[in-house]
Amino acid sequence: MAKVTLKPGESLDEALRRFKREVMKEGIILEMRRREFYEKPSEAKKRKRSQKQRSIEHEKEEQG
Repeated sequence: MAKVTLKPGESLDEALRRFKREVMKEGIILEMRRREFYEKPSEAKKRKRSQKQRSIEHEKEEQG
């Protein structure tokens, strides 16, 4: 869970900016969007398969 404490002399805008950065770093927004609607098991398999394929292609590009 993202948590930000207000530092002495820090404005609320700066703290909010730090909070948003923490949320993005932890992947909370992506997880929330993924869980917003029910995903059928077949769709989940298809998504995972395509992610794996993209990661394999990305590794090949990095190697040469």
